[in-house]
Amino acid sequence: MKKSFFITGCIIAVLIGENCSTASAQDYRSKYIGQEYREIKSLSSEDVKELLNGEGWGLAKAAELNGFPGPAHLLQMKEELELSQKQIGQIERLYEEMKKEAIPLGAKLIELERELNKSFANRTIAEQRLKDLLGLIADIHEKLRHVHLSAHLKTPTILTSLQIDNYNKLRGYFSGEDPCKNIPPGHDPEMWKRHHNCE
Repeated sequence: MKKSFFITGCIIAVLIGENCSTASAQDYRSKYIGQEYREIKSLSSEDVKELLNGEGWGLAKAAELNGFPGPAHLLQMKEELELSQKQIGQIERLYEEMKKEAIPLGAKLIELERELNKSFANRTIAEQRLKDLLGLIADIHEKLRHVHLSAHLKTPTILTSLQIDNYNKLRGYFSGEDPCKNIPPGHDPEMWKRHHNCE
């Protein structure tokens, strides 16, 4: 029965101009193709850049997408949002504090992911080492996420409700538009699509 299904499938593949063996093999191709050449398989060069620069890395989505603006974007849009000098000063201090904490944590996360990758690449990984590394990575990840979420948590007390509404509009939230098809000017398309889980 299985053989007849395979033969039928091959006949259909030939009729539509596909090679039978290629048609079936293509079904198993990974979405990770090309990532095997990364220095750290679990992190792209863009991930590394964001982490080393203390950028959000998508860690503050729970805040950002629920009306808690991010300090970096607020400073980028200070004119459009008509932020006062006092507000700008408060947000700048918040942003600098966030970066001061985030950058070393990001560097540590990269170091641990590199170590995990190296252990698998060298075939030196063992169950206990795996458990230890994952525990360290989880701890740093939690601290890093807290740094970014905590910064977002503080911005609504600095802003007016109108400024928050305008922030959401400028960021394209709650507009009914497909974010995967409407990438705002000035945003890196690849990073934007990754942050919005676009296929």
